[in-house]
Amino acid sequence: MGLSQLVLLLVGVSAASATLGFDAEQAISTSTFSCLNNNGYEFYISRVYRSNGQLDSQGVQNIKNAWAGGFDYVDAYIFPCHSSSCPSAGDQVAAAINSVKNGGTHFGTFWLDVEIYNWGSNQNTNRQFILDMANKVEAMGHSVGIYTNNNNWQSIVGIDWAGVSKYPLWWANYNGNANFNNFKPFGGWSKPAIHQYTGDVKGPCSVGNFDQNWYP
Repeated sequence: MGLSQLVLLLVGVSAASATLGFDAEQAISTSTFSCLNNNGYEFYISRVYRSNGQLDSQGVQNIKNAWAGGFDYVDAYIFPCHSSSCPSAGDQVAAAINSVKNGGTHFGTFWLDVEIYNWGSNQNTNRQFILDMANKVEAMGHSVGIYTNNNNWQSIVGIDWAGVSKYPLWWANYNGNANFNNFKPFGGWSKPAIHQYTGDVKGPCSVGNFDQNWYP
């Protein structure tokens, strides 16, 4: 979820026509966020719930640091847990959102991470899990977004299921291009809202292992 002006030119994106952001899981200080902001990054999306069913306190701190570091847009995402010992979909969402609130900060959109990792084989059950998460986010007064791609969606819920297509799509496709070219509609989405176009790359300001994101 840094590019110098030279790299921006190489990928065909001008600073005036694009908004660049990233997502990362490691601890990032306020000063580092400020440095990244000075290098052209304007939004950050932070994990606040882990796939093992635990809250991500570092993600909450990163949200606070991103705001303090001058970022204009800061979102949060949940990587849900699917083992039999995990809370329900709604309870996981509530715990994640409340952890941000209790941490003394806030976020814009709350994204649901839907990627192939420990989801069950029953697509109808998976669909209901996603709907339950989305409904809980809305019930708590927040905006919903979906993080996924064609392959993940096909495996987990079926490529044509459009049950949450009213929400914006954060499209994961590591083609290295900061644009929406080569997007193939699925799940009821005709185009993404955000493109995660690289994964686990080294950025500026001594930050490594982060994903680069773009929207027009």
